[in-house]
Amino acid sequence: MSRLGNLGAKLYRGEVGYDFVGKRKFWYAVSILITITAIAGLAVRGLSMGIEFQGGAVFTTPKTSVSAPRAENIAEEAAGHDALVQELGNGGLRIQISNVDTAKSDAIKETLSRELDVAADDINADLVGPSWGSQIANKAWTGLGIFMILVVIYLAIAFEWRMALAALVALIHDITITVGVYALVGFEVTVGTVIGLLTILGYSLYDTVVVFDSLKESSKDATKQTRWTYSEIANRSINATLVRSINTTAVALMPVGALLFIGGGFLGAGMLNDISLSLFVGLAAGAYSSIFIATPLVADFKETDPQMKALRKRVLAKRAQGGDQGEPQPAGATAAGAAGRDDHDDHHDDHHDDDGDGAGAGSLVGPRRTQPTSRGRGRGRPSGKRR
Repeated sequence: MSRLGNLGAKLYRGEVGYDFVGKRKFWYAVSILITITAIAGLAVRGLSMGIEFQGGAVFTTPKTSVSAPRAENIAEEAAGHDALVQELGNGGLRIQISNVDTAKSDAIKETLSRELDVAADDINADLVGPSWGSQIANKAWTGLGIFMILVVIYLAIAFEWRMALAALVALIHDITITVGVYALVGFEVTVGTVIGLLTILGYSLYDTVVVFDSLKESSKDATKQTRWTYSEIANRSINATLVRSINTTAVALMPVGALLFIGGGFLGAGMLNDISLSLFVGLAAGAYSSIFIATPLVADFKETDPQMKALRKRVLAKRAQGGDQGEPQPAGATAAGAAGRDDHDDHHDDHHDDDGDGAGAGSLVGPRRTQPTSRGRGRGRPSGKRR
């Protein structure tokens, strides 16, 4: 079995684990810092909206010896606006200029034909009106709103409202970070970007639902045991699904990373950046939020429930009563197995109060200690002298 497979098995069995929920305040602080940075970048730099949203003209030229920087200067002088030039695989250029009408487009086309030494008939000019971009943006916002509402309703029915609220916070976190990265790096926002943003919501929700499903199964009879608090059960659910989350995210990131770094960066196919950056950042943020934000938030929300407050008191009281005679448990132990053991153990709590609980999340595994049993004198023999 591979090293990662061994780690996954140990996490599932509870032999190793990390106290994600116990250190949630640190991760909350990290998430808040990242979110503030993204919002600051969005406020200071703003988004570089593509021609689909601003309106303008796109000129595609055949193969030319003029470099992209030189063509950009020529286009900006001819249009009086900023231009974006990308080199195409066939040696041609894609020149994008915002806020250009039909009359201005014809004049720019003539200038490009002369300066780039190509025939005017070989330059393809496409005009895009700003109304089309605004329609796309409005439909995207509408789709996003409907998606959020349906997600909350589904999770509230399939799980509970606390999980629905935590998932919604995680989704907003992922979108904010992705949009902030676009503002910081200056990548152009196009229709491909919108498609990428809507796509990552599904991936982010998938990772979150995987952990929530494990947590729901593990916490079914949480109030019937006194070994773990709800937060500790939530932490064990994260550890039990950790390797699965890592594997699915890594597999999804590899092809997207190839599009972004090889296709968009090394090969110079800049149009691939529109969708690949949003997918790459969104996938990574979705995996992060499902582990460090969504599930710890559920634990925080759930711990305010009167039943879970009472459970915490019983667990802590029993641990204090048990002293050093308890059985320490690892942070990664699965609560599913624990609940099965505790359903049996807790039937005897009234008669065996010395069966203490674990030291809590983050403890190391230790052997079970039992009280020594005294040998019965004359077991199976009648009292008196032996004849």
